[in-house]
Amino acid sequence: MGQKTLKEMLKEANSSIQSINPNKAIDLVGNNEFIFIDLRDKSELLKSGKIPGAMSCPRGMLEFFIDSKSPYHKEIFSQKKNFIFYCASGFRSALGTQTASIMGVSKVSNLSGGFSEWVKSGGAVEQIK
Repeated sequence: MGQKTLKEMLKEANSSIQSINPNKAIDLVGNNEFIFIDLRDKSELLKSGKIPGAMSCPRGMLEFFIDSKSPYHKEIFSQKKNFIFYCASGFRSALGTQTASIMGVSKVSNLSGGFSEWVKSGGAVEQIK
């Protein structure tokens, strides 16, 4: 078996996850049933801000934050909420959404087009200090 390409992995992830468009997601900010998870690195957050109320979870820490047996576990992932994952353009978050689903987080969606589409759609931005 040959090495799987990123393009193949993204196609597989996108076919197995639910996506939400930014216009619909904008209406969910502040809704306690939905939690936005920002998978971008800290430098990206500092440069461009984040969706108001979003939790920062760098992509490299996602599995550690979700796993209840991990010393890095974040209790937020044990809640029965709707999680909307996003990154800059939707690629890392597609893979992250798939990973969260595989790990048992039941209500997960990927923000189509990521933060860049969020901003283009007029979504609010919270600056990080």
